[in-house]
Amino acid sequence: MIVADRLGKRFGRRVAVDAVSFAVPRGEVVAFLGPNGAGKTTTLRLLAGVVAPDAGRALIDGHDVATAPLAARRRLGYAPERPALHGDMTVAGFLRFVAGMKDAPARRAADAAIARTGLAPVAGRRIGTLSKGVQQRVGLAQALVGDPPVLLLDEPTAGLDPERAAETRALVRALAAEHAVLVSTHALAEVGAIADRVVVLHAGRVLADERPAALGARMRSPARLDVEAAAPADALTAALAEVPGVRDVTVVGRVNGHARCRVEVAPDADPRPALASAIVARGWGLLALAPVEPTLEDAFLALLRGTEAP
Repeated sequence: MIVADRLGKRFGRRVAVDAVSFAVPRGEVVAFLGPNGAGKTTTLRLLAGVVAPDAGRALIDGHDVATAPLAARRRLGYAPERPALHGDMTVAGFLRFVAGMKDAPARRAADAAIARTGLAPVAGRRIGTLSKGVQQRVGLAQALVGDPPVLLLDEPTAGLDPERAAETRALVRALAAEHAVLVSTHALAEVGAIADRVVVLHAGRVLADERPAALGARMRSPARLDVEAAAPADALTAALAEVPGVRDVTVVGRVNGHARCRVEVAPDADPRPALASAIVARGWGLLALAPVEPTLEDAFLALLRGTEAP
């Protein structure tokens, strides 16, 4: 089991992690979600014993990382986003070296990690000659050496092509059967594919700890549409604002008598037919009417709007 018990970390005056608490039992994959700078990587480093906490405790399989670091690390596989690899070593040689450091049978443990991560075709090649994506898989393989019960994976699909990323997600999902797995990611699309639960971090604090379906409903941001018409900007803004279901209209462009507006509507509303009718009825030419895909930041802002700020 992974336990973060009111973990805190400062870097100078900046609070990177503030009273973070959650637990990951064996048999579960928890996605650690948050925008860049939220404190995800720092929390993983605290759990892995890479940096010491200023407050709270980190437990790995019941062992305190600060007071029993060797016992904790023997039960831990940690794959940082930028793994520290020996470029002059072969993949197989490096993984056997890692196995020796973990007191695991070198050849057998290395071969098992190679097989799990699909590295057999490059096992005899030097790591420094491999692409970033393949090196990322080597970093994942070293975390799996010795089959530790706890896995901390920081952005494990970063740099991978779509096929390898899908394979890695499937592997992470399969590992949950016998491991406690914490996966840091900023990709909302990965959550549903791998996670039993989601812990959302924002500004160093836990904002939510829920099942993906429940969290997804809370993170829905208001729908937005881009509307462009051959009309004066002020008149177009006023006409669009009168359409039922429209929450806000903002002018985002004016060119040669044309105007482009960003229209915000309720998540369950679809006023596109009414918007088009409002434009055509006034004799204006409708040039564009298209949805705007929400970003990760949009989703977090929607979540923040529905949660009391710390």
